[in-house]
Amino acid sequence: MCAVMKIAIASDHAAFALKAELAGHLRELGHEVADLGPDSTASVDYPDYGYKLAEHIAGGRAEYGVALCGSGIGISIAVNRVPAARCALISEPVSARLAREHNDANVIAMGARLVGIDMAKACLETFLSTPFAGDRHARRVEKLSKIPQDA
Repeated sequence: MCAVMKIAIASDHAAFALKAELAGHLRELGHEVADLGPDSTASVDYPDYGYKLAEHIAGGRAEYGVALCGSGIGISIAVNRVPAARCALISEPVSARLAREHNDANVIAMGARLVGIDMAKACLETFLSTPFAGDRHARRVEKLSKIPQDA
């Protein structure tokens, strides 16, 4: 599939089971996985885990991240508050491919209540095996980490 990578994964309580499945799948593929929590289905706040994941990416402790919550929306918003993290909410392999190819996303978010395990695995494998296209996309991606002066 692809070279061994360092991948961080985090969720909220609603996506705890999906996180466990995907972390195991990544390990089976030979990747180094940092499970950032939570450790149970006890209620937690998704922003805490989204920020933790984003800081892990920004600090260079993982190349890619997987952010999970019930819908994927809340945790993706939290991750994207950290400029070095580029999180794309995806639900099928085409959006996973485009997130990497065009946007150089380094984190994907999925909703455990919306995406089944087989689809989540397919999205993750597509995401990890797709290179960034660079070229005209590079200047656009560079702008994502800068606050516009006329905003």
